[in-house]
Amino acid sequence: PLDEGPLAELFLAAQEAVVCEHCLHIASRPAVARWEFASLDMDTLEVHEATAAKFLRVKERLREPHRDPGEWLLEIDLGPFEREFPKMERSRSIGRGVEFLNRHLSHELFSDKEQGGGRWLKFLRLHQYRGQHLMLSQSVKEVAELRNALRQAHDLLDDTDPATPWGELEPRLRPLGFEAGWGDTAGRVAESMSLLADILEAPDPAGIEKFLSRLPMIFNLVILSPHGFFGQANVLGKPDTGGQVVYILDQVRALEQAMRQSLREQGLAGIEPRILIVTRLIPDANGTTCDQAEERVEGTEHAWIIRVPFREANGSVVPHWISRFKIWPYLERFAREVEKEVLGRLEGRPDFIIGN
Repeated sequence: PLDEGPLAELFLAAQEAVVCEHCLHIASRPAVARWEFASLDMDTLEVHEATAAKFLRVKERLREPHRDPGEWLLEIDLGPFEREFPKMERSRSIGRGVEFLNRHLSHELFSDKEQGGGRWLKFLRLHQYRGQHLMLSQSVKEVAELRNALRQAHDLLDDTDPATPWGELEPRLRPLGFEAGWGDTAGRVAESMSLLADILEAPDPAGIEKFLSRLPMIFNLVILSPHGFFGQANVLGKPDTGGQVVYILDQVRALEQAMRQSLREQGLAGIEPRILIVTRLIPDANGTTCDQAEERVEGTEHAWIIRVPFREANGSVVPHWISRFKIWPYLERFAREVEKEVLGRLEGRPDFIIGN
């Protein structure tokens, strides 16, 4: 019977099927991140294993039946982008990507501590904000120098009141090669430096995660939401516009507060986080503010909605709303204009981009 056995399992896991001549070609997903392809002869009900390439060829032939089979087709090999990058093999790892990467990083650092220490040194020396070095200065060039500086800093901080602010510590720690970003008080600076010393000695996933969470890495954030009517009033119920608008606005308010609190704890209270929500400018705004090039997000200090128009090939602005299913022809020109707008407003590249 068709409702049991391997054939039933194949149909239950099927995600896509294509009928071509007397065959049913099936793409099934029996497990997370695992695809299988098969061809079912509808005359004999025989099932033959197939490849992804064969399944794609069948779809191409169905879409363009008169294409010359000898005609060259573009194939893109994405393999090099995954080289030496760890891949999750088990479904239980889903949603635990940071933990997975920290375990992998911990293993690499432990297997070669000297090379791993060099990576940390290079990583910490990269941190800066608008030309201001953070964490480590360029004067620390070797892992041995970093370890020695950490020991000296530890001795210095042991004799210091934990509540001492960074401003008073800076003149004594800077000659050792340490810049702002370790913490706002002597107690927090000591904790951060102890975490790094432990990682250099015997790295473990929990320690790496805790240390990374203390590093000043995100100052400028961009959220991309190019479709629909995005605004703070009169937009709910508009086409392609729903609860995501409210969600993003609430998220931005919470993010700004969290980023400001994090920077304060890192000893960088003088740096203000900036958030840009980039969406589409729609001249025919239908009673909304979607025809305004910029709009401050209410309840924030440095978060703005930035609107960039869709343009035709000749550069003219598309005035009306377009369904999200038909915006593809405009996205490349939109992305180029967004890039210029974001770089100009942030005076540099964003530290993090969220797509919506």
